[in-house]
Amino acid sequence: MPSYIELIIPEPDPTRRDLLVPDLEALGFEGFEEEEDGLKAYIREDLLDELAFGKVAAAYGTVQRNVLPEQNWNLLWESNFEPVVIDDFCGIRAEFHPAITGVRHELVITPKMSFGTGHHATTRLMIESMRAMPIEDKRVVDFGTGTGVLAILAERLGARAIWALDNDPWSIDNARENRDRNEAGLVSLHLSASLDGVPVSDVILANINRHVLLEYMETLYSLLAPGGLLLLSGILLEDRVVIGEAAEKAGFAFDGERQALGWLAQLWKKALGIGQNNVT
Repeated sequence: MPSYIELIIPEPDPTRRDLLVPDLEALGFEGFEEEEDGLKAYIREDLLDELAFGKVAAAYGTVQRNVLPEQNWNLLWESNFEPVVIDDFCGIRAEFHPAITGVRHELVITPKMSFGTGHHATTRLMIESMRAMPIEDKRVVDFGTGTGVLAILAERLGARAIWALDNDPWSIDNARENRDRNEAGLVSLHLSASLDGVPVSDVILANINRHVLLEYMETLYSLLAPGGLLLLSGILLEDRVVIGEAAEKAGFAFDGERQALGWLAQLWKKALGIGQNNVT
């Protein structure tokens, strides 16, 4: 079994740490852990491109390197994975944690290398926004499902069908485990790098990144029923203008936003068709 490399990159600015993650993901890094003054990044030893990594990390000072035996990988994640509680609305824990009481929805999410456990600000913003959205009896698409946490929550909130897709086979496998563990039988999982074949829905959840959102904004609009809602995150405060311009150009109307730690979640609405008064 291959060993993993842990690289500790010094960076006290949380915004710069978040901007570094997509660059490292593009190089094959599979897991990340934020600390107060830096970022830990993990990759299989045989997949590390030293030259490419050196170019990305050049602006971040001296990088500390540790070799982690394969058998320690899951133990490492488990030891650093803490439950997440969002008010009395939602609690997210791993199966090795005790049950969370006092919340309406408890989700059990395996702490593997897929994105979406509620720890990152964007996932929390999405969950907080979903609390106030009309999801009951709606058709939902989760674009970039990661661990499947948002799709599973959508079922708990009463969605009648959930189409969840991701371009990462590892994410789909992880989401399938989490779906089954949470008995979310209405969640349909799909491995795909595009929105081809995705059905028309009433709600689209898209916690991805600015570049993907800009690329697919018009397609997202076309996939929503009249009166449908697009909840998006993965965007920084400084992306507000460019995302807003793209959404309005596609035909969306702004319906509110939340922000935390330099990140945004925005809600956009597709106009009703003539003679219609609600989402069907």
